[in-house]
Amino acid sequence: MAKLIYTAIMSLDGYIEDQAGRFDWAAPDEPVHQFVNDLVRSVGTYLYGRRMYATMAVWETEPGFAAGSAVTQDFAALWQAADKIVFSRTLAAASTTRTRIEREFEPDAIRRLKAAARQDLGIGGPELAAQAFQARLVDECHFFLAPIVVGGGKPAFPQPVRVELNLIAERRFAGGMMYLGYRVVDPGRPKP
Repeated sequence: MAKLIYTAIMSLDGYIEDQAGRFDWAAPDEPVHQFVNDLVRSVGTYLYGRRMYATMAVWETEPGFAAGSAVTQDFAALWQAADKIVFSRTLAAASTTRTRIEREFEPDAIRRLKAAARQDLGIGGPELAAQAFQARLVDECHFFLAPIVVGGGKPAFPQPVRVELNLIAERRFAGGMMYLGYRVVDPGRPKP
């Protein structure tokens, strides 16, 4: 069965955007970006909310966006090769290929997708991820902590959700970014 993986770059105080809606402070440098590329190579399908999809679509819709380096070109190729499912009640059409729009997030449909998938699934966007956590669908979390405190904004976990995690990987980067990889603990199973 494929894993559902929540990945987020956040401030040390847990925000993915600051109070002005900016996230330029979260831009990964080349070593971090290469690490992200290697993490997402296993992802064959991304699940997004409308806003996160709009943020990520530039990897296909704006060719110059990825032209900066071999690392960004690699990420663009990985992202474009993956299927995308966007959960939105308002988005009329997708701006990227390999993309379909679903009007409702249906946990049972995601369970079936995980069971049938040959590659892992990534989930992006905190509101959508919170729904997946509440439905006990998320298997792993990949968090990148940027060396900044922004004091408010959009939290990585906007809805109250309690999730127990086991640390499975960590890495410190020279630029101050920290990676923490976690496996979600299923309350019905004993800890390893």
